Amino acid sequence: MRSSLEIWDLARGEPRVVLQTDRHIEAPNWSPCGRYLLVNGEGGLFRVPLEAPALQAIDLDGVGRLNNDHGISPDGKTWVISSHHRGFGSEIWLVAAGGGVPCRVSPDAPSWWHGWSPVGATLVYVAARGGRLIDVYTLPVAGGPETRLTKGEGHCDGPDYSPDGRQIYYNCDRDGHAQIWVMAADGSGQRKLFADDHVNWFPHPSPCGRHVIYLAYPPGTLGHPADLPVAICRMDPEGGNRQRLVEINGGQGTMNVPNWAPDGSAFAYVRYALPG
Repeated sequence: MRSSLEIWDLARGEPRVVLQTDRHIEAPNWSPCGRYLLVNGEGGLFRVPLEAPALQAIDLDGVGRLNNDHGISPDGKTWVISSHHRGFGSEIWLVAAGGGVPCRVSPDAPSWWHGWSPVGATLVYVAARGGRLIDVYTLPVAGGPETRLTKGEGHCDGPDYSPDGRQIYYNCDRDGHAQIWVMAADGSGQRKLFADDHVNWFPHPSPCGRHVIYLAYPPGTLGHPADLPVAICRMDPEGGNRQRLVEINGGQGTMNVPNWAPDGSAFAYVRYALPG
């Protein structure tokens, strides 16, 4: 077993294995209808129905070389993917749920998708422009110019909207190593929620608005690599009441993108076999 796709139930405080495979899969999204998960693996995209879990390959009309930055629109009708297939670096594409011909929406590369506003009008993502560090940007789904929200204050990554759409959670290393930050949806009021020795990435607010989960790497970790002892942690929206829920071998691919059940009762993640 190389990858174990699992669900953590908050009420029970324990995991449930959905699917195990010898393939390397990453970054589960949970569909708004609650019936399936979306994962990537080996450059492709897969749907995993929860009633009968299996990796169902999605036809994207030749668009491949996908990374683990993908997701589902709030109404469930559209998927978003990040792909390197044109050779220019990661670009963001939209495609009808179920597959089809993707349409590129990012104005430049590299761009990595991370979140969708709750009303479905705006994408939030990270990008590198003009040789600068990675910053957080937004882009109207209907088209228009991108808006830069962070201004080069370190490496900023993993943005995800609060359920009311008023805030964006993200991680940033502007103070030395990655910690969890929050800002208003227009980029104002940027503030760090807490400080500890762990290297913290990929905050995801729950749909119910009560929790934020994030991935805690060991102190001293550089970036967000794979195959390390990590913890999925929970906190309240203001950074208090932090708790380590589950400790696994993971990291890159475990929960890069939104992964909550639509009712906020559980979340999905990928655990990996120990290296060697």
